[in-house]
Amino acid sequence: MKIRYAAKTDVGMKRTHNEDYFSLVEEEQLFIVADGMGGHASGEVASSMAATVINDFYARTSADEDSTWPYKMDRTLSYVENRLVCGVKLANLRIYETAARDMRYKGMGTTIVSSLVDKDTIYVGHVGDSRVYRMRDGNIEQLTRDHSLLEDYKEAKPDMTEEEERNFPHKNVITRALGMRETVQVDIRAHKILPGDHYLLCSDGLSGMISDPQILQIVDEAATLKECVASLVDAANRNGGTDNITSLIIQCE
Repeated sequence: MKIRYAAKTDVGMKRTHNEDYFSLVEEEQLFIVADGMGGHASGEVASSMAATVINDFYARTSADEDSTWPYKMDRTLSYVENRLVCGVKLANLRIYETAARDMRYKGMGTTIVSSLVDKDTIYVGHVGDSRVYRMRDGNIEQLTRDHSLLEDYKEAKPDMTEEEERNFPHKNVITRALGMRETVQVDIRAHKILPGDHYLLCSDGLSGMISDPQILQIVDEAATLKECVASLVDAANRNGGTDNITSLIIQCE
């Protein structure tokens, strides 16, 4: 599967520094978006650390396939899925240990969403409320489920109205993130790719500012991928830009 991609991150209209971070491992076709949290500069430390640890893990295991992994393989998952989950779990541990060891970083953490393209399959692994969307045949679908109080409440109350959802007082509270505990559960799913698919990885500074139909329209109308990510960021800023904004688009051909 041939892919093209583009990415853009922006501080937004209300924040003074950017705690979002995106990364890619080209030889693995692995893409990462992380949204850091914590006081002072610790959020940006956590998000960049997550990407760095995963990148280093992939580099080490690629160079030596017999290298020991820090976590056991899950027999219900493929090798590709296990490798991605292991990298994310290792990033969680490193962030947790750093925060416990250094008071400057106490309480830091980050969400993470990752996508790995392997032949005709895209693997999506995530922790937190950063998202992956798929645009296909004029439709948009969210492939991740936010780890948030709002999603837990919606699961308990499936007849929740759109107005109740908008007015939910704790909708920005996440229930899972890297660095919160020594271990973390990583959600991972595999999706078959069709030619023409677009996949969008983004922080909640984008998804919280633009509706799904608006995202689809911007992606459809953009002349290039670079224009696409820039237009998505601009739209989020026009709608308030209350958080850092990161947009990473993958086009499959």
